[in-house]
Amino acid sequence: MSINTRQGITPRGLKTRSLAGANAPAAIARHVRAVQRADLKAVIEMDAMVTGIEKRDYWNSLYQRYADAVATGRHFLVATEQDEVVGFVIGEVRDWEFGSPPCGWVFAIDVRPTARLGGTGTALLQAICQGFRQAGVSKVRTMLSRDNTLILSFFRSQGMMIGPFIPLEMDLEP
Repeated sequence: MSINTRQGITPRGLKTRSLAGANAPAAIARHVRAVQRADLKAVIEMDAMVTGIEKRDYWNSLYQRYADAVATGRHFLVATEQDEVVGFVIGEVRDWEFGSPPCGWVFAIDVRPTARLGGTGTALLQAICQGFRQAGVSKVRTMLSRDNTLILSFFRSQGMMIGPFIPLEMDLEP
């Protein structure tokens, strides 16, 4: 499916124009679609560029679990501009975890730094949320590091806010 950041979902395969602001990169055609095996190299490179760690095995594992898994509520989408992968989002519908009714969870989203501020992240989030809606859920959640101000700002700009759950953790001793 394709997404136009202001007009919603368009027919499958139709490329749309981004509606970027004055400070954003020049508007070019953007297409949001399901990941393909050939996209994985670009996803791995993008993640390594942002995190500083190449996690090839991790991404291959995610591809195996999430590519072509929409029927199970799993989504792995990429955004392309001029046939180049410039962003991705991964999530799934989770049922009854922590007493919560089924909801969509976004656990990975990223946009190539040179493609940011052009609506790509918004298009990716809108596309995965549409998949969640089609699965019958009405809420989306995510979790992020509290010091990741870039992604926190993005999610807040999309209307997300603190939810009803509190993450807890502890160190496991060897």
